[in-house]
Amino acid sequence: MMLKKITILFVVATLFSCNNGFSEKEKEEYTLKGKEIAQASFKALSTELMAQMKAGGPAQAVPFCKEQAGPILNEVASKYNVTIVRSSDQLRSCKIEPTERELDIINNYKNSVAKNKELKPIIEIDATNNKHFYAPIIVKANCLVCHGKVNETMSVKTDSIIKLTYPFDIATGYSEGDVRGVWSITFNE
Repeated sequence: MMLKKITILFVVATLFSCNNGFSEKEKEEYTLKGKEIAQASFKALSTELMAQMKAGGPAQAVPFCKEQAGPILNEVASKYNVTIVRSSDQLRSCKIEPTERELDIINNYKNSVAKNKELKPIIEIDATNNKHFYAPIIVKANCLVCHGKVNETMSVKTDSIIKLTYPFDIATGYSEGDVRGVWSITFNE
């Protein structure tokens, strides 16, 4: 019984220390750095995808995204010494399953949108002392060509291309302003 109490106290202490591991100055610094990295990641991906869309439409952009999104993000991650993941509860590829924490954050962001609350980045330290930054990925109008609703913002042809490229895709049906997922950034310090 005493061992059980000690274990519970250890777990509670660990959780408490994880939630309060940042000073206010550190929270601000990591939030600013996380925002910078998320914006750089978005810019790198969207610049390349828009170029592919202009060159050959979804028939060129979808396969490009499948093959090159990872390397593009890895290049940005290397520059900043972080690990970058785009996580979602509606997957395009089953290779990148969200963690339980990422799912919680995505659901919290979706609930906040439903209640017209402001979406703010989250910065936290986990039980193994890793520092994480999370920020929402919001669907923009140009995203709807490949993530929208068939026969509304996405053509049947594009839907067919996506299904051929990603057989298990469920990353469609979005509207502008929806939460698509999260930027999940881990600092490698």
